[in-house]
Amino acid sequence: MSVLTEAVRGVLGRAVDVFAAAPEVAEALRAQLDRLDEPLRVAIAGKVKAGKSTLLNGLVGELIAPTDAGECTRVVTWYRDGPTPRVVSYPDSGPPEPLAVHRSAEGLSVRLRGVPAERLRRLVVDWPSQSLRDMTLIDTPGIASTSTATSRRTLTLLTPEEDGPAEADAVVYLMRHLHVADAEFLESFRDQGVARASAVNTIAVVSRADEVGGGRVDAMLSARRIARRYRTSPALRGLCQTVLPVAGLLAATGKTLRQHEFATLAALAGSPREEMDDVLLSTSRFLRSSRVPALAALSTEDRHALLGRFGLYGLRLSMMHVRQGCHDAGALAAELLRGSGIAELREVLHARFTERRDLLKARTGLLAVERVLRADVPGTDPDAVARLAAEVERISSGAHEFVELRLLSSLRSGDVALPESDAGVAERLLGGEGVAVSRRLALTPDTPAAQARRVALAELDGWRRRAENPFASREEVRVYRAVARSCEGIVAGLAAVSV
Repeated sequence: MSVLTEAVRGVLGRAVDVFAAAPEVAEALRAQLDRLDEPLRVAIAGKVKAGKSTLLNGLVGELIAPTDAGECTRVVTWYRDGPTPRVVSYPDSGPPEPLAVHRSAEGLSVRLRGVPAERLRRLVVDWPSQSLRDMTLIDTPGIASTSTATSRRTLTLLTPEEDGPAEADAVVYLMRHLHVADAEFLESFRDQGVARASAVNTIAVVSRADEVGGGRVDAMLSARRIARRYRTSPALRGLCQTVLPVAGLLAATGKTLRQHEFATLAALAGSPREEMDDVLLSTSRFLRSSRVPALAALSTEDRHALLGRFGLYGLRLSMMHVRQGCHDAGALAAELLRGSGIAELREVLHARFTERRDLLKARTGLLAVERVLRADVPGTDPDAVARLAAEVERISSGAHEFVELRLLSSLRSGDVALPESDAGVAERLLGGEGVAVSRRLALTPDTPAAQARRVALAELDGWRRRAENPFASREEVRVYRAVARSCEGIVAGLAAVSV
């Protein structure tokens, strides 16, 4: 991918020179140039109370994003790795301003110094975290907020006007159920530039999965069935890569489980099971019941705290694991994380976003240049603009990585149809499940290069034969040739490794 990245870097550098007479345009292009070397930007979006901040805490592994019963995230907030904790506000007008930070059990508390949230473009939180080194996470206001101005912040961040590049390279979209507003938002996020695709940089999450069916012990099983149904839904297939169920609260709590919480759960789990099952039928019973001595010993404040940290599902699941042999906080934390679905989400983020970082960054850079080229910027040399446009077109149409993105989008949306026996394999070889060779070839990461090369050669031969089939349609031949080209790249890369 370094060849494509360097080509885009060169185009951005030339664009800065071509539009030097327009300082604001040149500065925006320089920002895109710097962006090539930044971590991937992943926005977490969804309707109000979809669980965005809770999921962010689960991904980071620390309670830094505040969560409560209201609309916590009224300002677009960037979380990035930094040497020391720091928060800086960026108002709509005026210079950035450092803010005082207070960390509580619920997350970071930031005082805006009297500036209304509606007048802030963003907050940037620097936080030392291994999880933030590969990607910057952007927590966004709910798209169906009671405040139109608050919702507009998210739409502006992810769907800029005039087909310009979005500030986020990829999106994790949270939904509790598939609502028409969710589908409309995902449709609006569809790129109109280089790749003309949205599915390649969007993942949908059935959030708060632990609350499905009232938080029963089989809630995650039900959520997985819902996610599988959504994955094959025509309404979503062309708008996102995949759909995963995640219990963000369970993940955040598992990452930050405290010893005193385990001790409390162990005491509750030691109570008669029938009595505890009855108490855990509803939040009101858990908060008010005095039938169980171990529960009666807890104050109302302590009970609220447990519900806030675990939810009914987390409490039921935790007590079940304690009864089955989890004898310390570490063991219980591991079980909560395993059951939350956060590991699967991390794996998908790595395979489909992080491994594709350079390509997503390159695409964003070209989108920025394309937008400027469409504008009538005064003071520029028409010949220089024409040469720059030709260079952008050459890269956009010639880079096979962009061909893969366009085909993946077409296959997922149904714009291009292949025989069922070919479609899934074609998507995989085009990088639909990740760009690593092992993922494309459906091999384990430790497969020897020589064996992987034999598999790649067999795939190459098979797709070349498909492309030569006289009964294949023109669209099918186009896809078959592109898949064969991807196989050629795999074979060449493996040959270089073996040498």
